[in-house]
Amino acid sequence: MTASSADTASPTTTPATSATTNDVPAFGWSAYAERVNGRFAMLGFVAVLLVEALSGQTFLKWAGFVG
Repeated sequence: MTASSADTASPTTTPATSATTNDVPAFGWSAYAERVNGRFAMLGFVAVLLVEALSGQTFLKWAGFVG
């Protein structure tokens, strides 16, 4: 008994999509990951601005990187 071509055909695989969109991530980056990364970058930038405003020193001087 021989198997027909339909029996031996591999199942079609669909690429994994992002958790929140139907976009297929390129190189592992999804739109959601980029959005979260951007939000954390904005928070960090605002934190540096607050440190400079409250301490009266530049961030590099406050952190001890420059004398």
